[in-house]
Amino acid sequence: LAKKSNCLACHQIDKKSVGPAYKEVAKKYKGQNVAAKLAEKVKKGGQGVWGQVPMPGNPQVSEAEAKQLAAWVLSVK
Repeated sequence: LAKKSNCLACHQIDKKSVGPAYKEVAKKYKGQNVAAKLAEKVKKGGQGVWGQVPMPGNPQVSEAEAKQLAAWVLSVK
């Protein structure tokens, strides 16, 4: 999955890179039901939540893979 997406190129687990650290994403959304929303962002991209640098989409990632990745990001501690 990591090879199919740009997620590891732009994010790191515990420090900001191009995008926010996965720990920060998990912390921001803790206790919220946002896995589907994050999975959609993995596939389509987005901008504005974490600043003005746009997150490119990953259309090559399947729906199931995007959901799996979103669930993992939300589980990072």
